[in-house]
Amino acid sequence: MKENDINFNFDNSYLKLSDLFYTIQYPSKVTKPKLVMFNDSLAKEIGLNSEALKSYSGVEILAGNSIYEGSTPISQAYAGHQFGHFTMLGDGRAILLGEHIINDKRLDIQLKGAGRTPYSRGGDGKAALGPMLREYIISEAMYGLKIPTTRSLAVVETGESIIREKIEPGAVLTRIASSHIRVGTFQYAARFTSYKDLKALADYTLERHYKEGLEKENPYLYLLKEVIKKQASLVSKWIQVGFIHGVMNTDNVTISGETIDYGPCAFMDTYNPNTVFSSIDYQGRYAYANQRYIIAWNLARFAETLIPLLSDSEKEAINLAQKEISKFDEIYKGNYILGMRKKLGLFTNIEEDENLINDLLNLMNKYEADYTNTFRNLTLGKKDDIIMFETEEFKKWNNRWKERLSKENKSEEEIVKLMKSMNPSIIPRNHRVEEAIEAAVKNNDYTVINNLLNALSDPFDYIEDKEEYTKLPKPTNIPYRTFCGT
Repeated sequence: MKENDINFNFDNSYLKLSDLFYTIQYPSKVTKPKLVMFNDSLAKEIGLNSEALKSYSGVEILAGNSIYEGSTPISQAYAGHQFGHFTMLGDGRAILLGEHIINDKRLDIQLKGAGRTPYSRGGDGKAALGPMLREYIISEAMYGLKIPTTRSLAVVETGESIIREKIEPGAVLTRIASSHIRVGTFQYAARFTSYKDLKALADYTLERHYKEGLEKENPYLYLLKEVIKKQASLVSKWIQVGFIHGVMNTDNVTISGETIDYGPCAFMDTYNPNTVFSSIDYQGRYAYANQRYIIAWNLARFAETLIPLLSDSEKEAINLAQKEISKFDEIYKGNYILGMRKKLGLFTNIEEDENLINDLLNLMNKYEADYTNTFRNLTLGKKDDIIMFETEEFKKWNNRWKERLSKENKSEEEIVKLMKSMNPSIIPRNHRVEEAIEAAVKNNDYTVINNLLNALSDPFDYIEDKEEYTKLPKPTNIPYRTFCGT
């Protein structure tokens, strides 16, 4: 099968920016590429020929051994606040092949784990198989949950051994994104380039993601407003499904509003607002309940970068930026309360709803109830399996909820339909994710991971075949920990 049968339609518009923003960088060649994961539905969605990509020449491209016609591979420069500390960063092991254009939509095609770049900071630029499989699982699960996310097209084993805490098989992930422009990209531009370059980046971002803003009286104020809206919506969706990103540094905040980077992320089992999974988050900076505050802080850093563009008067620019950032909490809360009301089958907005939501969450925290299964059981009308449901406190809350539902003037069928649309029956539970990765890495058994992905492709589907994925892990005294391996 010929390479041009793959149907990539590459453009390289990012190269129109100053070369301060990138370095032309070819992937490192690998010894024995082997395709182990491939996303047929995504390939079809973006107009690619799956069979051609799975062929020898296709795998060579996905491994980084061959460069497709029209591609100019680059690694991008950016900066960022990591755990609150500003530092120079960049694509240390990721290489952008180009922008694939399909139906006037522009998508970044990036190889992750493709070798050393000028931004590797002493690293080898490689990636281990386990973390790449993890990103594949979680990013596709997020897509199934209808949460904006980068996606995973393929994972290729490289035939190399990667030295981390232990020796692991190497791999390259093909990541698809609306773009890889980050808050950290703007921080880099504001700190290390000129006004002209900053403006060019902002204009490019508007053209790519918020084209309607180019016609506004103040396009850069419009850009700030839209990014605030996108991130407020995104993080509220995380909270509603019990997702913890784990490393909300400014370089992991996209301007497009997509979730990016799935290293120390995980989903809660037991509801606890202070839950942290990341092995390096010693202070709980990125704990579940802190995510709304951290994203506001990150957006304030983004607003700072736009000060030179917002107005010729610095004082006025600062006032404009502060005014928009001050609106974040209200925008976030509106998204959050709307979503949580729907999780309880509420169609309309009554003042008492916020107390109803908070009181349930407080009970869940007190009785260590499972987050997903609590809402799942409420959706199904099941009052077993969860200790909290037997308490007098919950019974009083349940009566309040039923009384509130009676004010909706909706049928039980309509209420359950709404709840099912918001409460996933299953999530990628940590023990299931680890089980799938272990089977693949240690035993070369990909049936576990493929079965899990199949189930997660429609997490709102309440069918018996998926019941096994609702089961909780066995009790343990060892806390679950995730690592910045991706």
